[in-house]
Amino acid sequence: MSKNQRLFRCSPAAVFRVISNGWLYPSWVVGASRMRQVDAHWPAEGSQLHHSFGTWPVLIDDVTTVLKFVPDELIMMRAKGWPAGEADVIIEATPAPGGCTVSLYEDAVKGPGTLVPGVVRHPVLKWRNVETLRRLAFIAEGESGHTSPEAED
Repeated sequence: MSKNQRLFRCSPAAVFRVISNGWLYPSWVVGASRMRQVDAHWPAEGSQLHHSFGTWPVLIDDVTTVLKFVPDELIMMRAKGWPAGEADVIIEATPAPGGCTVSLYEDAVKGPGTLVPGVVRHPVLKWRNVETLRRLAFIAEGESGHTSPEAED
């Protein structure tokens, strides 16, 4: 399973306010391009985001389902991305001096993606999720009135 961590200059609650707004999903998840529908009870367990990934005119419609949700602490999701397969994604926020540490874990669990050896799959996921966490930080910190050090350059 690939693991990424980043220090956010905001509270865990600010991070989960962004995650809890399913319509923002394509603005911080690398590869997601548009939202089609967000279940009314998102991010409760069992709720779904109906999204697309890719670039027009080649868009693939799929869904992400919440497997576990602990407000302001953790969300575990099953992201479908066929034809590549499905992945389990965990996002966890823990208080830290000056804000919180956000950890993102991801790995393929079903489909052709599982056939890619971990030594190849994990570095690709890690590279992608550096940008995913960067985008999530920009939104969460921005809405909290903070900016990331890299945004100040």
